[in-house]
Amino acid sequence: MSRKEELENIFRCLDKDKKTIITKLIDEVVFLEEEMEKLRKLPFIRIDSCNKAKQKLTPAAKLYKEHTQSYMNAIRILCSLTGTTEQEKESPLRAYLKQLQEKYE
Repeated sequence: MSRKEELENIFRCLDKDKKTIITKLIDEVVFLEEEMEKLRKLPFIRIDSCNKAKQKLTPAAKLYKEHTQSYMNAIRILCSLTGTTEQEKESPLRAYLKQLQEKYE
């Protein structure tokens, strides 16, 4: 089963309108996965031959970062459509503020 088929299988229960919308997004996710796999094989850091302490990111590293950001955004959108995203746990700060509020009410 191809990656595209796997993703389409996950979203098979969505209504027709949502499937129409996410079809292009699934294609984009598959494309980004393939491109990121190619980029992983390339060096991400270039070391200066005269000064070994100097390092510079390669174009592959920059492109990989951009692809990763786009990929994560697309995955978040797809996950939100499944309704299976985890609810964020209450932060310690919010819990503390909630305790203070209850204490003084």
